[in-house]
Amino acid sequence: MIRLRDTKHLHTASFLAEAIRIAEYYGFRPLDEMKTARAYSKEKRASAKTEPDIAYARREERTLTAAAKRCASCLRAEQGAFLAWRIAQATGGIPALSLELHVVGSSFSIAEALLLLVSSVIADEAGITARTLHINNIGSTDSSNRFVRDVGSYLRKHIETISPTLRPRAAEDPLGTLIQLIERGHPATSRAPQPTEYLTEEERRRFWELLEYLESSDLPYELSPAVLGSRDCWAHSLFELSTTDQETGSRIAFAFGGRYDPLLTRFTGSQTPAVMISINCESRGRTRVKREAGSSPLIYFAHLGPEAKRRSLVILEILRRADIPVHQSLLYERIGEQMARARHLGSPYILIIGYKEAMENTILVREVATNSQEAVPVDDLIGYLRRRRVSAPRAEALV
Repeated sequence: MIRLRDTKHLHTASFLAEAIRIAEYYGFRPLDEMKTARAYSKEKRASAKTEPDIAYARREERTLTAAAKRCASCLRAEQGAFLAWRIAQATGGIPALSLELHVVGSSFSIAEALLLLVSSVIADEAGITARTLHINNIGSTDSSNRFVRDVGSYLRKHIETISPTLRPRAAEDPLGTLIQLIERGHPATSRAPQPTEYLTEEERRRFWELLEYLESSDLPYELSPAVLGSRDCWAHSLFELSTTDQETGSRIAFAFGGRYDPLLTRFTGSQTPAVMISINCESRGRTRVKREAGSSPLIYFAHLGPEAKRRSLVILEILRRADIPVHQSLLYERIGEQMARARHLGSPYILIIGYKEAMENTILVREVATNSQEAVPVDDLIGYLRRRRVSAPRAEALV
């Protein structure tokens, strides 16, 4: 949990307001204000009733269920992938609020990368510069089944070292037991099976793709087998952000998340991808957030190809720091989809980066009205946009 004394903020509302402003720059919208649809057909409702109860392994997972239900309903109304934020009461004994960021409907690694970039920027802007990103991957259902089977065998071999109150759970829920032992600092956990050893080649390739995004965005990370969660909630990537208490030297985790496809699929009735991160902040002083006036960007940012998409994360952050609003298209794969979206938004300018531009560190600036375009070095982009007054947003009312 983020302690306000470690940040530049005097109260919780100040921290949340700045965090939401950053998230909305990248395209996140308030989940509670999004349109919803009817929950299920009769067949899907009947199927949901027969599903077993969710086996929670972490206290953070309990608040995720309500968000997943809401996202499932919004997904049917949106008819496509979307980015959303939500404020919820954090779990635990200390009063705290959590800012949840969700990317729903995208199975690509860019979704996780975008969440981790935005979370890192939020921490940076708050003044938490000394932090560590721990990341893990539990794979698909088949991979995690093999992992949990061997965890069960491992725990049986060390059953005498486990607390008597926890032993019954070891047989029924090996993964949940392992998480409990990790939280308690049990010495045997360092030699326990690691989930990344059970990944298929395709899952390894997908995980490596996420790590490439992090490296290209200069986001340092550590692989950590201790970042785990319930298989009823999570699949593939899991991550945790933490900082260090300057007085005691102890680690303080303030954000946790991952890909929660299994949980969202329960509420949609079909395989549905989603990823989220929850940033926890202590509740102190004012907590009611006042939203800032929105702005309608003049610019649409488009990409073509994986190398361009990796480079896009860096350029978007350059634009954000210069306070130049843009519409971004990271969840789209095809350039045709992006151009259609730009036309729908009525953006008079489009920034386009492809493989050639990514290699040359340039970007195309296209004026829609004349269909003229110019290649601009990324280092000169901000000055170029300001000289041509392309950077000014169109004012909107408060939302």
